[in-house]
Amino acid sequence: MRVVVVGGSGHIGTFLVPRLVRAGHEVINISRGVRGAYLDAPEWEQVRRVVADRQREDEEGTFGDRVAGLAPDVVVDLVCFTLDSATALVDSLRGRAGHLLHCGSIWRHGPSHHGPISETSGTAPVGEYGIQKDRIARMLKEETASGGLVTTSLHPGHIVGPGWPPIGPLGNLDPAVWHALSAGHPLRIPGIGAELMHHVHADDVAHAFEQAVAHRDTAAGEDFNIVAPTALNVRGYAHAAAGWFGQTASLEPVSWEEFGRTTTPEHAATSWEHLYRSHCISIGKAKALLGFAPRYEPGPAVLESVRWLIEHDELEVARPLVV
Repeated sequence: MRVVVVGGSGHIGTFLVPRLVRAGHEVINISRGVRGAYLDAPEWEQVRRVVADRQREDEEGTFGDRVAGLAPDVVVDLVCFTLDSATALVDSLRGRAGHLLHCGSIWRHGPSHHGPISETSGTAPVGEYGIQKDRIARMLKEETASGGLVTTSLHPGHIVGPGWPPIGPLGNLDPAVWHALSAGHPLRIPGIGAELMHHVHADDVAHAFEQAVAHRDTAAGEDFNIVAPTALNVRGYAHAAAGWFGQTASLEPVSWEEFGRTTTPEHAATSWEHLYRSHCISIGKAKALLGFAPRYEPGPAVLESVRWLIEHDELEVARPLVV
């Protein structure tokens, strides 16, 4: 099939595009610039590249027609963030493409009341990002149920992999956290460290999309959570990460107010956004209907990312990895 991937040079596309080529599909990648994927692969030589500014073309009302004009059998949309943008693409593809797959987020679920959270058991989303992702997923289900375009939405957790920083043990991107853990220094944590984060390796997300493409009839009109088999809480994550450097984590629980005084407003806000949701997500539906079989537990997935950052001088740590 001809598969058009929108945003295929990013985290998921780095692994998905080569997978689709190996599966025998003709692949066209639409991206905003000419930056390459995070990891090189020979399959990219067979990929047609199209440069487009989606935001501008969405404003002009032309992006959907650009995608439809490529005559795709399948469209994989990895960079859609608003209901208006998603609706415009659906309107353009209706009757002109066989399957639209959308990348959502587990933030379509609000703060957890119980776990694991299924596709239908989460609380209402909070924050504009999660609200928009939830609205998109609901619109897509209604589109397919009404006899329109065949759609599927997949909702990854916190995506990790080689080439970019992972969401760290405190739920933020502060590199000082890794230095403290690698040095064996005390690390202040907000609360008692029981809050959960649910990561997923980018290649496991790519695997899920590949399975949804291959099983169109089963995936039609469905939404799927896509995460690692287990989740990490703050203290477990911190102890595992310190161990990668041969250290033992020394954790000091503090109030959120005190935590905010020990870091930047940006890092404190990011920590709050991740930790107060405290997500532990079920992948039972994706396993049953798509044959989703993630290879990575969250710890090894994050370790792969940290190792890459250290080897490429993008993360300063006090001691080398011992694993």
